[in-house]
Amino acid sequence: METKRLVVPVAEEILGREYSVLNKGFIRLVDYMGGDESIVQAARVAYGKGTKKVSEGRGLIRNLMRNEHTSPFEMVEFKWHCKMPIFVARQWIRHRTANVNEYSMRYSQPRDEFYIPALERVKFQSSSNKQGSGEEVPKDLALEFVDWVINTDDDSMKKYKKFSDENIARELVRIGLPLNTYTEWYWKCDLHNTLHFLKLRMAPEAQYEIREYANAMAGIIKQIVPLTYEAFDDYVLGGVRLSKQEIETMKKYGMKISANELEESNLSGGEQKEFLEKLKKFE
Repeated sequence: METKRLVVPVAEEILGREYSVLNKGFIRLVDYMGGDESIVQAARVAYGKGTKKVSEGRGLIRNLMRNEHTSPFEMVEFKWHCKMPIFVARQWIRHRTANVNEYSMRYSQPRDEFYIPALERVKFQSSSNKQGSGEEVPKDLALEFVDWVINTDDDSMKKYKKFSDENIARELVRIGLPLNTYTEWYWKCDLHNTLHFLKLRMAPEAQYEIREYANAMAGIIKQIVPLTYEAFDDYVLGGVRLSKQEIETMKKYGMKISANELEESNLSGGEQKEFLEKLKKFE
């Protein structure tokens, strides 16, 4: 039986469209394979055909998401062209489930493009998150920081061009470039692992810059696989996962737990903080 490639009209309209992120970055969907219907077909492969009604397909997808049956979601893939600062790329590459091909500064010269944070994005180190930002800094300090970044960028690019003109190898001269230099890559990933990326990088504790890319990507995916994204939003982004200890604590003290009662639980300090954040969703 001949099987035609599934065409998603919305995806066809989005292909090649550039979505701006940060000051000079972007993401573009350059190719895709499948949509919600592909997930339903994969889940019902034993029956030899997909679900006939949209309502049945929606229910099946929600069941798959709810019960963490992940393989049908791997039948859908997206290929992106992304432009981001190097420090964002180094966070992004931690998701090792994708196929990646990055712009190489061994062969090509970097563009004179750098990420400059807005003044309101310059913040103090977080007191509760060792790897995150906290409160905004005074404007004069923010200006001083941004000026330092701009001057560093200008100086590094001038030195790059100087040593490049002196014929120093590109694979060496590139090491003097700062982490806010823009790079590009093609990033191909299946839907299941893309959703995992979005779960982690759209979270409030994720760094703002990579969160902006995740939010832009989520906005595109939401249009192409609306039933899947609805289930993802309900069960993953908007849901709450409780540990055995957290459930026992709720059984003992209810929804309103005092600081003293929380101290009596077997939860560690970090677990207590995360538990309180989960309880806020029930307010």
